[in-house]
Amino acid sequence: MHLNIYPFHNFVTVFTRSMASKTQVGFVGLGNMGNPMAKNLLKHGYPVIATDVFPETCKEMQELGAQVIVDNPAEVAEKADRIITMLPSSPNVIDVYTGPNGILKKVKKGSLLIDSSTIDPSVSKEMATAAENLGAVFMDAPVSGGVGAASSGKLTFMVGGAEEEFTAAKELLSCMGANVVYCGQVGTGQSVIEQEYFLTNTNNLTIGMIGTSETMNLGIRLGLDPKLLAKILNMSSGRCWSSDTYNPVPGVMEGVPSGNNYQGGFGTQLMAKDLGLAQNTATNTRTPVPLGSLAHQIYRMMCARGYANKDFSSVFQFLREEEGQ
Repeated sequence: MHLNIYPFHNFVTVFTRSMASKTQVGFVGLGNMGNPMAKNLLKHGYPVIATDVFPETCKEMQELGAQVIVDNPAEVAEKADRIITMLPSSPNVIDVYTGPNGILKKVKKGSLLIDSSTIDPSVSKEMATAAENLGAVFMDAPVSGGVGAASSGKLTFMVGGAEEEFTAAKELLSCMGANVVYCGQVGTGQSVIEQEYFLTNTNNLTIGMIGTSETMNLGIRLGLDPKLLAKILNMSSGRCWSSDTYNPVPGVMEGVPSGNNYQGGFGTQLMAKDLGLAQNTATNTRTPVPLGSLAHQIYRMMCARGYANKDFSSVFQFLREEEGQ
């Protein structure tokens, strides 16, 4: 009687990994999102070995108890068999995984690699194939939610990859998010997040932010007090998230980036990148998105004018400067 033991071997590998709670977890990318995500892993008792291109971010994590390595993902892969990456763009992901000091240079067989960057689904599939060739498992798990959600551990993860690996991935992702949703094979997490970004970032966030900024700027030019204008706006049908929760005008609200020279929050460069991904999807599906296209153009212009590292609500300041103020 012939027995196929390969599926059983896979089951044992998956089961062992899912039960390996509190073993060391690698984390690559300690930016505005990655930093609080790694901190939440530490809060849940996971020993973290982290790396980033900026030494100062590594130092902060070290002070919190993480083992840190400056700009060497390969060394992280040598020491940990569960690794999470959170990076700005597709080229960054390709470099971190396949570059000279990339994860795949030292990855161990059976390692679980989870990428939470928002990137092109084709890049996720490419990385998954490269990892599989080395005996590792790659899953894409992009997030919905900004820096606030990352800090509070309330992100939503859209996960793509082998379904039998989802439990092991969810164990880690649940430390950083309130919702972890399995979407299908590798790349489907990115596909879902692209649609989510199109619906929320393009419509509700960027277009809403631009509209609120235009409205506030017009009212201020007409001589209205910004705080009074915001109050009236928020009592009318024009009320929206950009006006009542994340107002772009300095001095109108406390605790938002506009009150801190547009520092913190969600960077203009990242917003432009996400809008670009949404535009690619719209182009590929021949879907007309004129307002989304205009928003993408405006945020690209902002990046070229020195706003790349400012919060995306700095579009108000950009519009003011455009009129020569």
